[in-house]
Amino acid sequence: MNKLPQHSPSTPDAENESSASETKLAKNLPDGRESPTTHAAEHDPDSATLVQLNVASDSITDQSAPVELVSWGLKQFSDRKIVLTTSFGMEGCALIDLCSKAIEKNKLPALTIAYIDTGFFFPETHQLREELIGRYKNLNFQKWETSVSVKQQAESYGEQLWKNNPNLCCHIRKVVPMKKNVVGYDIWMTGVRRSQTESRAQTPVLSWDWRYQILKFCPLASWTRPEVWQYVQKNDVPFNRLHLQNYPSISCFHCTKPVPGSTPDSDARQGRWKGDDKDECGLHFSI
Repeated sequence: MNKLPQHSPSTPDAENESSASETKLAKNLPDGRESPTTHAAEHDPDSATLVQLNVASDSITDQSAPVELVSWGLKQFSDRKIVLTTSFGMEGCALIDLCSKAIEKNKLPALTIAYIDTGFFFPETHQLREELIGRYKNLNFQKWETSVSVKQQAESYGEQLWKNNPNLCCHIRKVVPMKKNVVGYDIWMTGVRRSQTESRAQTPVLSWDWRYQILKFCPLASWTRPEVWQYVQKNDVPFNRLHLQNYPSISCFHCTKPVPGSTPDSDARQGRWKGDDKDECGLHFSI
């Protein structure tokens, strides 16, 4: 089992001593591919700002339970700026609940929960957002959004960009505001799981994200969808009611359709960008 890294204050000597581990981390992208900047970093360790890492305790590994990982991560990086991003899917709701409980138990600072409002949320998603904000008082919910209004997008690219060029639509409405707003944070926490898609199958719990220049923390990586659903039910976590109407995965209303026969514990992604081989929006992987 891989032990999770632990950060410590950065010093010039420590940076030189850890160059080998930094190079290894550079190659450890979630989808197993090397970043175009990896080679530059191998020859010039100062070409990217990397979090200084040490070995963590034997009690925490990448196979530890999410509840342990969340508690460990929030305590370990309590002196860093952490942001959890979510589109209010079931995984995000479970992770929000886990974080809230860990913060309360360990008397930690409030956590920023960022959601990227694309302008195309289902009404049920807006309702869920309000329910989560009302319930979790030790979390600070923050809206990120593109500067391009729905009207401006239609005028510039046509009325149905999400249909004619869904990758561009996702880039404008999700990736651009992510890149703009994540600057200044040290840790990016997400609800990504390995069983969601083929490209996510090798997702590490902790890795360096070269695109956003941030340490990415995925404490739910090892969980299956049934385990997420079980946690949500057991802990009475608010969730999008569309999951009860054959929507296993929910995003923008233009690009999300129900999947007949699916249930809340289904891992299906067929309802996203139906009729297209697209299964990622570009936030986590280049498309």
